[in-house]
Amino acid sequence: MAKIFCVANQKGGVGKTTTAVNLAAGLAQLDQRVLLVDLDPQGNATMGAGINKSELEASVYEVLLGLADIKTACKTDGNGGFHVLPANRELAGAEVEMVELDNREKRLKDALATVDAEYDFVLIDCPPALSMLTLNGLCAAHGVIIPMQCEYYALEGLSDLVNTIKKVHAKLNTDLKIIGLLRVMFDPRMTLSQQVSAQLEQHFGDKVFKTIIPRNVRLAEAPSYGMPGVSFDPSSKGAQAYIAFGAEMVQRIKSM
Repeated sequence: MAKIFCVANQKGGVGKTTTAVNLAAGLAQLDQRVLLVDLDPQGNATMGAGINKSELEASVYEVLLGLADIKTACKTDGNGGFHVLPANRELAGAEVEMVELDNREKRLKDALATVDAEYDFVLIDCPPALSMLTLNGLCAAHGVIIPMQCEYYALEGLSDLVNTIKKVHAKLNTDLKIIGLLRVMFDPRMTLSQQVSAQLEQHFGDKVFKTIIPRNVRLAEAPSYGMPGVSFDPSSKGAQAYIAFGAEMVQRIKSM
């Protein structure tokens, strides 16, 4: 059985897609079978994995509406390390079209069930809002990985997301839980970053991943080349951090 994780945060610009793409690449380097699901109509995870979103014959949009089989829609990333269920702007229309469909919150879960045995990890890159798409991701997942910057406003957004996860757990998916908080774009020279990091460890304990992703130029450059940072510059501090995070994830799911 694949372990399915949402990479989610209701705040935008927190490295969510960077985390999803690089964790997928990092896990693939550790010989894990990985599927990355792009649930964001912007299609940034799709492009970051080296897939041209404007040339898709089928995408997650068709899968959610029952117009295409998930195996048909999946692509291999540009480096061949993992599979991608891609997205493009068409996905924005799914919000409206799914309203009238049966079992609308669990369309993605049903689709993933058909390929469950083929992967060790399924990572879902959710849009930065509580929408029908995000709800599909949360209903399909065993847990949520929350990337966050160590800033004051990030703490406020975190409380909203935790409440959302609790509601979904209570009403739609009793398997759902927070797997961990990942500190990203971390600058140890900033006192505020250190203070917020310490607060997270104090309040969430072992829910905070030991791995910390530093602020890194090479990670930021990689998407423009259609590559995960892990593949673009494997020796960079950011790439090494995501590979370490992949190893930590493998260890963490052994105890689940």
